Amino acid sequence: MTRAAQVSLLRWLRRQLQQPTPTREHLEAAIENDDPSEVRRLLADVPFTDEQRRHVQGLLDAWERGV
Repeated sequence: MTRAAQVSLLRWLRRQLQQPTPTREHLEAAIENDDPSEVRRLLADVPFTDEQRRHVQGLLDAWERGV
């Protein structure tokens, strides 16, 4: 993942998950450790709107493609 994409994903997740929770901390660790599959797993149960889910899926897809 490029540093810019990593920062973008972290910022977006922090805005969506306002409270620092164990899940958010695990998400941040998975992003820092370059583990998109773990991020996908952790986000599976987050109650995002359809638009939010599409956005984060797009960010994750770009991450996995190395964009």
